[in-house]
Amino acid sequence: MTTPTQWYETHRELLDAAVAAAGARDYWSNYPESPSKSVYGADAAPAGEQAFRALLGADFPLDQPGELGRVATERSPYGLELGVRYPRCDPQRLVAAARAATPAWRDVGPHGRAGVAAEILRRINARSFEMAHAVQHTTGQAFVMAFQAGGPHAQDRGLEAVACALAAQTRIPATATWTKPQRGGDPLVMTKTSTPVGRGVALVIGCTTFPTWNGYPGLFASLVTGNPVIVKPHPGAVLPLAITVRVAREVLAESGLDPDLVTLAAEEPGDRVAAVLATHPDVRIVDFTGSSEFGNWLEANASRQTVVYTEKSGLNTVVVDSTADYPGLLRNLAFSLSLYSGQMCTTPQNIMVPREGVDTADGRRDPQQFAADLSAALDKLLGDPARAAGTLGAIVNDGVMGRLTEAAAMTPGVVRPPGEVTDPAWPQAGIRTPVVVALDADDDKVYTREWFGPVSFVITTGSTEHSLALFTETVRHHGALTATVHSTSEAVLTAARRAALDAGVHLSENLTAGVFVNQTAAFSDLHGTGANPAATAALTDDYFVSGRFFTLQARHA
Repeated sequence: MTTPTQWYETHRELLDAAVAAAGARDYWSNYPESPSKSVYGADAAPAGEQAFRALLGADFPLDQPGELGRVATERSPYGLELGVRYPRCDPQRLVAAARAATPAWRDVGPHGRAGVAAEILRRINARSFEMAHAVQHTTGQAFVMAFQAGGPHAQDRGLEAVACALAAQTRIPATATWTKPQRGGDPLVMTKTSTPVGRGVALVIGCTTFPTWNGYPGLFASLVTGNPVIVKPHPGAVLPLAITVRVAREVLAESGLDPDLVTLAAEEPGDRVAAVLATHPDVRIVDFTGSSEFGNWLEANASRQTVVYTEKSGLNTVVVDSTADYPGLLRNLAFSLSLYSGQMCTTPQNIMVPREGVDTADGRRDPQQFAADLSAALDKLLGDPARAAGTLGAIVNDGVMGRLTEAAAMTPGVVRPPGEVTDPAWPQAGIRTPVVVALDADDDKVYTREWFGPVSFVITTGSTEHSLALFTETVRHHGALTATVHSTSEAVLTAARRAALDAGVHLSENLTAGVFVNQTAAFSDLHGTGANPAATAALTDDYFVSGRFFTLQARHA
């Protein structure tokens, strides 16, 4: 057995570096993002694929309380038969088991809990190739993206949450001596101890597109702040989180702790397990990524004692005024629209262009010309089928395909219709290129709705000032996770910064090279904000961790 204290000592240098990185906000990463033999070893890739395929068509090896049977709900967007059967457990039994495991976990303390979490992440990282296949065949991400976003990038986000949770719990010293001088007598002396205490049972509700990247921050923030965690995956993307739960339970058991501190709540579609657990009186923390409809329901219906962290849909906006690098702007934006077929909560949707056009080195480009140029950039980026398949991935479900079909029927506004791409390795995959639709600012009933997927609108506005006003208004009312401005005018950039602050959204300026608006880096970029309707917190700020625990004092005379 390795105790939590020993795990902390094993990973102390890493945890110290992670805490420092979260404070500095410069580039820092612990888990290499390259699926290279020189990084992970020559045997890692074939061993990971073999481990993944060994899970297919079988009962997933997970023994939990209250098992009622097994469920298999996943369908690979690439056509691979999955058939993995997961335990379907009584939610009441999972909550009871979590509560029973809590006192011993509280006694471990922040450092021991962080040490255990770091060991869980180390072992997950060692299974990054297995995880990549699991992510690819549940979400539709292309393999390299599945490896990076579902593996090392998600692991970095998890470690960031561990570091922030550890720092937050240790700002108040565990012990302190209080001495108050007394006139003409001995001073009053007391010893005071401060103990971080978890809020209660935590629920992580996973999404179908980024189950680990979006799931790990809440999972590890809650765990390290002393809370047991029930992980409720989306029925379409269970395997990545099932692997995660299995690893966590193994490390907890090896540490002499109750593995029921982390459990999996797999369900049949329609079971409404998330709603049942979120309204359970003992569930005090909810993390959710997904639709605004259910996110709003959670915020309104979770118990009054529950803190709810949601990341929902939004209208990510690009304001185009002028640029010193028009080809770079088009390449950057085309890639942002194409990456994972726009199935990212950070993908731009509304591209606002003033009626008088965009000022470039080669003259002005009016909205119609801009839309045509963007379409040409998409054609160039996605012209090679192999490259296109690696960029686009596959459409994750029928809902995304339906929105794409609906947008493609918006004649005469369609500037670039979607096209089909065939991946020879996965001929059954549904791969589509983005659709670009030209709209006018008056068409607000269209562009104030989120079109999650490869759908974007080039919106003609009266002026850049009008674009910024529309941007502020739509984000205030409907939310956004990202915003972008392109301008060579310092006055416009200043106005855009003010608009972003008023709207409550993060802003990127003049992205033309290798940084893209829909990518955020752990330990540096904040993902989401609590300042607009799209989310209630940022990954990973103080608010994201502070609501998960209380600090209780004892005074000793």
